[in-house]
Amino acid sequence: MSKVCVIGIGFKPLGERAGEIIRGSDIILAPRRLLDIFREYEEYAVVKDRVRLFDTVTEIINFMRKNHKTHAITLLASGDPLFAGIGRKVIKEFGKDAVEICPELSSVQVAFSRIKESWDDALLISLHGSSDPETRRRLKYGIADIPRLLARHHKIAVLTDRENNPSVIANTLQSVVINRTTPRVHVFEKLGYKDERITEGTPEEIAMREFSEPNVVILQNVAQEKRGGKEDIAFGLTESELVHSRGLITKDEIRAVALHKLRLPREGVFWDIGSGSGSISIEARRVSPGLRIFAIERDREQIDNIKANCEKFSALSITIIHGEAPEELRGLPFPDRVFIGGSSGRLDEIVGLFTEAMFSGIIVLNVVTIETLQEGITCLEKNGFTVEVTEVSASRSKAIAGKKHMNALNPVFIIRGERKQ
Repeated sequence: MSKVCVIGIGFKPLGERAGEIIRGSDIILAPRRLLDIFREYEEYAVVKDRVRLFDTVTEIINFMRKNHKTHAITLLASGDPLFAGIGRKVIKEFGKDAVEICPELSSVQVAFSRIKESWDDALLISLHGSSDPETRRRLKYGIADIPRLLARHHKIAVLTDRENNPSVIANTLQSVVINRTTPRVHVFEKLGYKDERITEGTPEEIAMREFSEPNVVILQNVAQEKRGGKEDIAFGLTESELVHSRGLITKDEIRAVALHKLRLPREGVFWDIGSGSGSISIEARRVSPGLRIFAIERDREQIDNIKANCEKFSALSITIIHGEAPEELRGLPFPDRVFIGGSSGRLDEIVGLFTEAMFSGIIVLNVVTIETLQEGITCLEKNGFTVEVTEVSASRSKAIAGKKHMNALNPVFIIRGERKQ
């Protein structure tokens, strides 16, 4: 049985091995859109009668299953077959020992070379999904993730498709300002074709246009490039760095313990109820950027503080909700983690709202009075949570007459409730 060969084409002449494989193949399979590119190769004149065109990955794989044992089959792919390409599917189907890969430059490499930018420091993501439901894989990121990803990475290369196209991507970035800088969008249409075209613009400019397929998008966050090292800090923001009013902020030491008690997952939904200045939400987003975070706060001044902190620390994915709990909680996706910094005396209603749907998860409350401590324990236990309480009493050094003395902060009770399936 001969090996199944996958040859990348697109940007340069075939290497000696790839040319040898194609000339020796009984059948050459190609996605229909690659025919125009393959016609430009000198090997095409020799093998054109052996080329079979297909529209879907499923058709290609089915043909290979039926014929690979009796025919020498080569599959043409765009660029590097193992970079978000069909190579992975072929290897999964036939096994590594039965497959040979000859890669071409990837479209991402070529795109970065066109604008003379390095790509080893870029985030590479694929929003490209097969049109065939049987072969469409679950994507790691979605369109809605673009703003938060760009807040953390100064370059992102995006492989697109018809649904997740440059205009839709740019639309998610309209009105987004990251540290007072508007992102730049580069669109690379039909790389490697005679009618290749490159367009650069603001999100607003790109969102208004239509682009030919196939295309690649590169997003640049100039603000992130300029910011440098400080954004690399994943955890440990101080009160002085966070915008807040009248001293109303969760103290650094309390915040650290509360976040530890939450045991934040990499992905999921997090409600921050009574968010205050948003310090818990901001730190949670930095520690676990895959979380969907909802910051709920009733005070107008505090809402402004949350917004200021989200802009300052590029926490663009946090959903800020101005209003009362539990009313504003209805309709939100059910949480995996909940932090309650303030409940306005409505703790029973708040916990009761999501308890039945929260089959497993963790809720953490910060309280300062004995009465609220007892209320919190009783509320969580009657709703099926296993409860533990930690008292945090911290002191900070303070200079008095040239010497350091310890100045005690008010003690805080941290109530942790957990439910397991």
